[in-house]
Amino acid sequence: MYPVGATSVCCAVCNAVTPVPPPGTEMAQLICGGCHTLLMYIRGATSVQCSCCHTVNLALEANQVAHVNCGNCRMLLMYQYGARSVKCAICSFVTSVGASSTSTDQKFSA
Repeated sequence: MYPVGATSVCCAVCNAVTPVPPPGTEMAQLICGGCHTLLMYIRGATSVQCSCCHTVNLALEANQVAHVNCGNCRMLLMYQYGARSVKCAICSFVTSVGASSTSTDQKFSA
């Protein structure tokens, strides 16, 4: 949050100074995959670099992602639409996705 008319904002966590987008700019949010900081960015960006840990995060629109439950631990996983499989960050199980997925397509990765 920042006052109306501000031209820049300073992060309370890392002290990075970021220019404020022009009024009316449509914004989106994502959680950084590296440090779990909430990041705000201009909608339509393809990637967002975290100013805290410098991780480059892929910014996907809602219609570019899909969800599936892990075939092993049942954790809800999010993946890029069109991917053939997704690896669970909790148990490392690789779950096949798409029309041809069957239980024989699923395996543990070494």
